[in-house]
Amino acid sequence: KEYPPRDMLLAPVMAVQSLNMVFAQRGIGKTYFSLSVAYAVASGGAVFGRWFAPSPARVLYIDGEMPAVTLQHRLQSIAAGAESDIHDPDLLRIITPDEQDEAMPNLATKEGQEAVEPFLEGVKLVVVDNLATLARTGKANDEDSWLPVQEWLLSLRRRGISVLLVHHAGKNGTQRGTGAKEDILDTVLELKRPNDYRADEGARFEVHFSKARGLTGDDCEPFEAQLSLDDAGNFAWLTRRVEDAEEERVKELLREGNSERDVAEETGVNKSRVHRIREKMIREGEKLSDSKGGASTHKKKFES
Repeated sequence: KEYPPRDMLLAPVMAVQSLNMVFAQRGIGKTYFSLSVAYAVASGGAVFGRWFAPSPARVLYIDGEMPAVTLQHRLQSIAAGAESDIHDPDLLRIITPDEQDEAMPNLATKEGQEAVEPFLEGVKLVVVDNLATLARTGKANDEDSWLPVQEWLLSLRRRGISVLLVHHAGKNGTQRGTGAKEDILDTVLELKRPNDYRADEGARFEVHFSKARGLTGDDCEPFEAQLSLDDAGNFAWLTRRVEDAEEERVKELLREGNSERDVAEETGVNKSRVHRIREKMIREGEKLSDSKGGASTHKKKFES
């Protein structure tokens, strides 16, 4: 039997019938990320300047914890800064706690899954934000507790529905709970803080592919994204390759007179790469002081 190739929901990272996850520590920007993805799919637009929806598709966004007014404000800002509009409001359906008379459904139970069933008609992408609040299993690291959620996800896939799970990172840096969660997933994305992140920068993170079934080359290259805010209060994502961001940070520290060793320790970049960047700067005409050995000016500044 010959099967047709899978269509893309958000090219090149999210195919039709794909099961996906994004995870990160608290406060890094998971909800901004997932709302931006949902808006791009529902509007037939783009996100991060590198992922593109070929046509509008209906999205069901299930929010487990955010106040409705905050969710609305974020979506308004994302929409105002986007290049495409959602022409039919029904293309982005939202279930949020403030609009419920009772507790949000527990998607780890048959009753919870049945509760969202009426909202799935015509939907091509379900966003579950987040697993901790919406799939309240017995134990996070218990594989058996995950099975009811897994069976529900597979049933959605059989119906042609894609899923984006939003999840927390555990203390060890991987997604929280049993690793069995990743067995059926096509794509797993991790959001990380850049080494030089400052609290006043808001949502700025690196996007890394922990699992990328069917993706190769530049499609799964890590990149850095920062949510910028213009004077009118509209959001826009600024992105660049992680490698480019690292190189710019290395150059900045070298210009300050830091040694190659200290720059490597500060940025986490391999010392040999730091040396190559320094040599490149010299070839391009930058005059750098000989900072081999001794304490770095960067360290001295903080020590003082």
